[in-house]
Amino acid sequence: MAFLATVVLAAGLATGCSGITIEPVSQAPASGDAAAALAALPVKGRAPRTGYDRDEFGQRWADVDRNGCDQRNDVLARDLVDEAFRAGTRECVVLNGRLADPYTGRTIDFTRGQGTSDDVQIDHVVALSNAWQTGAQQLAPDTRELLGNDPLNLLAVDGPTNASKGDGDAATWLPPVRGYRCAYVARQVAVKSKYGLWVTSAEREAIARILTGCPGEPLPADPAVPAPTEELRALRSGTG
Repeated sequence: MAFLATVVLAAGLATGCSGITIEPVSQAPASGDAAAALAALPVKGRAPRTGYDRDEFGQRWADVDRNGCDQRNDVLARDLVDEAFRAGTRECVVLNGRLADPYTGRTIDFTRGQGTSDDVQIDHVVALSNAWQTGAQQLAPDTRELLGNDPLNLLAVDGPTNASKGDGDAATWLPPVRGYRCAYVARQVAVKSKYGLWVTSAEREAIARILTGCPGEPLPADPAVPAPTEELRALRSGTG
């Protein structure tokens, strides 16, 4: 009898007879370029972390686009607003600005200096340790350096939140702002697709689950890096 009552109560809740409206859970599959790219990624277990070192990804904030400005400053200039630049650097070295942080939704004032620069950090959306364990250790050193400095894989974000992420993938860490999660995992998929990396089964399931909530989610544009002029390179390097 108790079992029957439970079944009847469950049926009543499902049909709304009890006065409680139950929203149906969408079973629509993920769609869009991000979902298609995810489906094309190989699924494997994480390789051992053995041999991983940050230096395996080349120079930190290398000027891989050869515009005379390192990638950290390039990303700060891209993601901040109301930036001010150090005089004499041809708008390269960012001194301050404001960040609309995609991970927390907060507005963060950035000021370059000891004790303040880390308020805004540059996140590798696909953490480099994660990349190492999902195929990057098999890449050529110059390709790994591109991965470590690729604007597609870099975002200016809240420092403490970035620190909490560690080398987590989508199965273990997501941005606190739920409204940004679709764009976040789509960027991870884009990076892994670009560099031939794989996903774990748990990671794939987590990303697919998020993408079901945003049908048609596109992949982010892969930033086209314009070739700098020799004059700009010379001016920024101080040789012109």
